[in-house]
Amino acid sequence: MKVSQTYRIGLIAIAGFLPAATFHTGRAAQANPPQGVRNIVIVHGAWADGSSWSKVIPLLQAKGLHVVAVQNPLTSLADDVAATKRAIASQDGPVLLVGHSYGGVVITEAGNDPRVVGLVYVAALAPSEGESVASVTKPFPPTPLGSESGRTPKVF
Repeated sequence: MKVSQTYRIGLIAIAGFLPAATFHTGRAAQANPPQGVRNIVIVHGAWADGSSWSKVIPLLQAKGLHVVAVQNPLTSLADDVAATKRAIASQDGPVLLVGHSYGGVVITEAGNDPRVVGLVYVAALAPSEGESVASVTKPFPPTPLGSESGRTPKVF
């Protein structure tokens, strides 16, 4: 799948989720249901940075949404979750978290914030409780990057 197709699918998923997020029963959605979800926090994958969403952000902003791309340090999962929680805390209402690839693990961990009304996984890892990146990816062959370098990439 081309990168542009991934972003197009992500944009469709985000836009499709917004009406449902408005009716979410979480505490954050109940605090201000008439306005719905206007804040989107987007989390990138392990081999990218926040700029990887540069084509999607203006499209969402054109629809009147407030969009923030988290710049994860990629030093550890805990650090990435902390950066995402800081982005959530800076929002003025309910938040929809969006994660791509490894960003799915990050939003799963950060998604327990009461302001978060939904999680959107765009070609992302979606671990269940107690699962890690390693356990979710174990059934699959190593990535080409891992095999070409002669060592397994660091997993956060």
